[in-house]
Amino acid sequence: MDLNDFDFELPEELIAQHPADKRDESRLMVLHKNSGVIEHRHFYDIIDYLKPGDVLVRNNSKVIPARLYGQKRDTGAKVEVLILKIEGDVCECLCGNAKAIKTGTIIDFSDKLYGQCLERRPEGIRIFKMHYEGIFLEILNEVGLMPTPPYIHEKLKDNSRYNNVYAKINGSAACPTAGLHFTDELLDKIKAKGIEVLDITLHVGLGTFKPVKEEKIEDHVMHSEYYSMNKETAERLNLAKKEGRRIIAIGTTSTRTLETIICEYGEFKECSGNTAIFIYPPYHFKSIDAQITNFHLPKSTLIMMIAAECSREMILNAYKVAIAEKYRFFSFGDSMFLTNE
Repeated sequence: MDLNDFDFELPEELIAQHPADKRDESRLMVLHKNSGVIEHRHFYDIIDYLKPGDVLVRNNSKVIPARLYGQKRDTGAKVEVLILKIEGDVCECLCGNAKAIKTGTIIDFSDKLYGQCLERRPEGIRIFKMHYEGIFLEILNEVGLMPTPPYIHEKLKDNSRYNNVYAKINGSAACPTAGLHFTDELLDKIKAKGIEVLDITLHVGLGTFKPVKEEKIEDHVMHSEYYSMNKETAERLNLAKKEGRRIIAIGTTSTRTLETIICEYGEFKECSGNTAIFIYPPYHFKSIDAQITNFHLPKSTLIMMIAAECSREMILNAYKVAIAEKYRFFSFGDSMFLTNE
């Protein structure tokens, strides 16, 4: 398929620069996949579209202060680094002005933290060994900044608003933003209605937010991201499948994790690994029945995935309606529920 098949024009004023005052008061577009019928609600109304026995699957990965600003030790040149993955003291990073960062280059981020480049990789990626005193994540909390996307120009007043209320496993370089609309109170109401809520983990990195540049989308190469699923979650999901109950993913990252596992093993299973799955039309989903998601960037792998869940034409029409109705787009924007009920 052509990259331009997933393009649309978005007025800049519809790019949300800050989250809704209250998480669950964002708007909700309900798109019925079987008919194309659209409803306009608020996110707290999502409970009306869930029924006892449904299973909500959420990504509990937590965004770390992954954006670092430093100086090259030899020249004093300023450098921006975004940590994508952490394995002990070794970090995979996306670097600004990456050509200036050679193997062996040392970057000072603070008097408590510096990194030395171990390896150069394509597309501006560098591997750093981090040197510090104390606990790395504590140092990051002091030195690093929350990695809000470049299209958000306002300074984030409260860092917790770029994490989901249920986030607990440190490791993401961007927020799985479909979950930003949930509050603890709404989740309690959902559970009280008889809906199961299960956690998986996918640490968001370049695989999720890397732009597609190839004209033929089939030529796009996804970067891998770490995922995991525990035994209890796997068993509960397999039981839901057996009993014909709906599995509803909160966000594209949850969907990618579920599809990765079921495609690999034929069922849900306790496991962990790295996924580079790329979902685009035509595609038959094997793991989910419905999905809660946000309004995504043009030509992104995310809009391609949700187009695969119904059709490209249906999604682009829904986006056209959303623009006409002044929905807020992207990370801090409004929400969409793709439902088969």
